[in-house]
Amino acid sequence: MTLSIIEMLLNAGLMVKLVMMTLFIFSVVSWSIIIVKHLMFKKSENASADFLEDFWNSKTLNEAYNSAQNYSQSPEASVFITGYTELKKISAARNGGEGAVTLEMQLATMENLKRSVRKAQVMESDRMSRSLSFLATTGSATPFIGLFGTVWGIMTSFKDIGERGSASLAVVAPGISEALVATAAGLAVAIPAVIFFNYYSNKLADSESDIDNFSSDFLNLIERDILSRA
Repeated sequence: MTLSIIEMLLNAGLMVKLVMMTLFIFSVVSWSIIIVKHLMFKKSENASADFLEDFWNSKTLNEAYNSAQNYSQSPEASVFITGYTELKKISAARNGGEGAVTLEMQLATMENLKRSVRKAQVMESDRMSRSLSFLATTGSATPFIGLFGTVWGIMTSFKDIGERGSASLAVVAPGISEALVATAAGLAVAIPAVIFFNYYSNKLADSESDIDNFSSDFLNLIERDILSRA
């Protein structure tokens, strides 16, 4: 069966070959993204679990910051590093100023910290979602690309019928078979792309929820610390 399909592709017209080559490129890129995303989410989940354990066991934010440096694959660690860095800048600017620091001034600095943390969340979300749109494009476009190859192949078959003046099965079957392979190939490329796009979209949503929960806990921790010193 495999040999017959290969023979059909080799004997297919130029347009059908171009369609099959296009589908092959889509397939290679899609599976590359699928494998890369699998490794990325696996490393991210493991690193985040380890970081969160170290974070909540840390006695100071500085200790947690030193620990976070070891978890570059963790989005929560990246968000915390960004927030902690911004917090140090705010503290340095506040200590360098003149006059007493009021509670209102301290709480006002929380807005800068919140914006910095939210920005880090968006950046991590963008990083993890990168290339997923290609899977969506593959899932929606490749069936139509394959269908185009099928339609073109059938048009060629009817042209051959007209030139030969015969509509026998021996004349029609080869061209139609070549054409239908294009549709099958389009579906073969699209189905995994759609499945893994939905799968990784759900994984991304879970990761974004975890990041948001951690960010809220981190900001609440800082705000409680400010209020306890008031």
